[in-house]
Amino acid sequence: MELTKDGYAVGGVTLQGIAKKFETPVYVYDADQIIANYHELKNAFTGVEVKLKYACKALTNINVLKLLKNEGAGLDTVSIEEAKLGLHAGFEPNEILFTPNSVSFEEIKEAVKLGLIINIDELSILERFGNEYGNTVPCCIRLNPHIMAGGNTHISVGHIDSKFGISIYQVPHIKRIVDALNINVNGLHMHTGSDILDAEVFLRGAQLLYEAAKSFANLEFMDFGSGFKVKYKEGDITTDVNDIGAKIVDSFKAFCKDYGKNLELWFEPGKYLVSNAGQFLVSVNVVKQTTSTVFAGVNSGQNHLLRPMMYDAYHHIVNVSNPKGTERIYSVVGYICESDTLGYDRRLNEVRVGDILAIGNAGAYGFSMSSNYNSRLRPAEVLVYNGKAHLIRKRENLEYLLENQIEIEL
Repeated sequence: MELTKDGYAVGGVTLQGIAKKFETPVYVYDADQIIANYHELKNAFTGVEVKLKYACKALTNINVLKLLKNEGAGLDTVSIEEAKLGLHAGFEPNEILFTPNSVSFEEIKEAVKLGLIINIDELSILERFGNEYGNTVPCCIRLNPHIMAGGNTHISVGHIDSKFGISIYQVPHIKRIVDALNINVNGLHMHTGSDILDAEVFLRGAQLLYEAAKSFANLEFMDFGSGFKVKYKEGDITTDVNDIGAKIVDSFKAFCKDYGKNLELWFEPGKYLVSNAGQFLVSVNVVKQTTSTVFAGVNSGQNHLLRPMMYDAYHHIVNVSNPKGTERIYSVVGYICESDTLGYDRRLNEVRVGDILAIGNAGAYGFSMSSNYNSRLRPAEVLVYNGKAHLIRKRENLEYLLENQIEIEL
């Protein structure tokens, strides 16, 4: 988003123009920014065969999936529904990694039928998989490296108390199951979590995977997950992907030499690719002054943007309707019957009823975590592509809320 003479704009299209045409609340995504993020990350790992599998749980709109497929991305999915969306968007089954957690074995069998790359994170599932398929269907194994990333258990998934992955200390047990059931293990995977700043976190995990790889002779790839920290506000420290890339590439080359063949290096960026490409536009319903606070109440809330309440996440907010107004302090709150504060004590250009506010970093885990709480309707989505704003999801209506309800005689 940039401030032009015509106001705040994304990809050459003004946000006020988008709000007028498509109404609010509305999610707006910048295709050029998504593409730039993809290539910035991929170029950080030059010198090895690197594949980026977009973690589509961040944003599953099929147009965003198509956009990234066109750039050469694969897909990381955590549910059979995400995988089917990927197939609908044009991904080949062998481009889609299926990494579920705590799902029924029937869902895994369905993924096998679809031809997906199977990633297993539990010993009993591994045993069932081996008994069912032997060496006829390859699989990847997700290991838990017991590394805390980001310092927040909500977004750190590789620590010792995490439900994700098989403990790195259980590799000998994994090996016994693999040998006994003749399982073809073609990949190893780890994901420590989000907001990783230090290359050493990746390198510590990498060394654990390199050591585990000695137990598996037929590997084709190693997947280091993701977790690159993005910028939410001025002064934020972000991941230096070029530094991480150079160090990981050096260590991976050395590993491949010791292993005896070159493997593919995989990552699963989600937030890194789409977070800063998204703006969430809302309208101000009320400006309410209490004895201690001035609230700007908007036509949205935690039903559309859950991260501030769930993770205490910061999202930068801008008054796009009054970019030159006097700065004042506001708390931006939603219309849900909870204390759904989207931003505390923010310096905003004077806010008036009817103004449009843009909430930044809304591309990741915004719409995908939205709900119909309070029977509110989910917003539209717009993609700015080639200098034009395209509607890529219609706003919900009351018929949507009633569609799957069945009235009985009472």
